[in-house]
Amino acid sequence: MSKHEERLQKRIAQAGVASRRKAEQLILDGKVKVNHQVVTKLGTKVTQQDVIEVSGVQLENETKVYYLLYKPRGVISSVKDDKGRKTITDLLPEVEERIFPIGRLDYDTSGIILLTNDGDFANMLMHPSYGVEKVYVAKIKGIPDPTELKRIKKGIKDGQDLLKAVRYKILSTDRKKNTSILEITLVEGKNRHVRRMMEQLGYPVLKLKREKYAFLTVDGLKPGEFRKLTPKEVHQLQAQSGKNVKQ
Repeated sequence: MSKHEERLQKRIAQAGVASRRKAEQLILDGKVKVNHQVVTKLGTKVTQQDVIEVSGVQLENETKVYYLLYKPRGVISSVKDDKGRKTITDLLPEVEERIFPIGRLDYDTSGIILLTNDGDFANMLMHPSYGVEKVYVAKIKGIPDPTELKRIKKGIKDGQDLLKAVRYKILSTDRKKNTSILEITLVEGKNRHVRRMMEQLGYPVLKLKREKYAFLTVDGLKPGEFRKLTPKEVHQLQAQSGKNVKQ
């Protein structure tokens, strides 16, 4: 299977025609054609070059878009929230494409996050095997012993997860307030990764911001602001991920 292929029902859902489940039913009912041929098999794979018709209407290939957002605290990294909280896509109301965040940032974490409608691009950046680095700055309670802090590179067990950092740096300490500021680099992004890792060491995170995503930063943006990635930046991310895989 080519990395550019995807399931027919997923493609229909992404086009906004119907939900994934409804799309499956449309296929079973013989309402879907691929390259002018009726398709009723749910496992069918398609590419961007295939012509797809649903109930006689041809799907348009959506232009791929890529955005960088400075996520503020108090926003959910999701396209919708059943509790009525502000979501990440609420911050990009003028974007017409059906975009989604690449990975997540916790509700109380700020910083850089990318959004796109390109599934292949998102999967490439999220998978740990591609080695895309994310740099966080964390303010923690306490002043960790340097020897003890080395454990985060070896990995700290929390439930079923092994939480690891690629590297870390102590940026500053405040003995009066009993706080420290750390720079922590990850290639994985498990749920509440940094917070859980530091809690296991006994140094709870008071404030957390993702400063860098690969070579990208939020320089020039205020919390809640966003911009499009340039074609050069998109190509750099793709090239860097490919390079990391080969190493």
